[in-house]
Amino acid sequence: MDPIQRVATREVYRNNWMTVREDAIRRADGSEGIYGVVDKPTYALIIPMDGDRVLLVDQFRYPVSERRWEFCQGTAPDLAETPPAELARRELREETGLRAETVTEIGLLEVAPGMSSQRGHVYLATDLTEGEPERELEEQDMTTAWFTRSEIEKMISTGGITDAQSIAAYTLLLLHKRR
Repeated sequence: MDPIQRVATREVYRNNWMTVREDAIRRADGSEGIYGVVDKPTYALIIPMDGDRVLLVDQFRYPVSERRWEFCQGTAPDLAETPPAELARRELREETGLRAETVTEIGLLEVAPGMSSQRGHVYLATDLTEGEPERELEEQDMTTAWFTRSEIEKMISTGGITDAQSIAAYTLLLLHKRR
């Protein structure tokens, strides 16, 4: 039995990318409360790697009003049943134009499990072929660049990369390479 039980739920907000709900809950000791939850579709994050280099995308992130370097990542609310590996290939193609012969799952991330149900599958893409990006409207200002692993680590340590999913995915990459 879970230590927190949902007694009731109500949808507070919905758009194509997320739903916000408020749950009435009962704790193990019988006390009641509320919990706000952001439900978002599963996402895929993909790390394109060519030798010692990895490709990052740079884009404007509206909620923080700044540009961010990060790994390719995204969801497909209209294709919620899309297998994560297929979603990863789609994001790679859309954002960078790259196609990967080999896509290897290297981990699973939870974005913010204290407030969101969203999870992300992390993939390593190798044996790459270049092509034209197929970016969405929100991605039209996106750029890409290759970085060595040492450059990535310097960017993480100096605040050049602050996206939590990208930093966690890079850790998964390092652990994968140790195996």
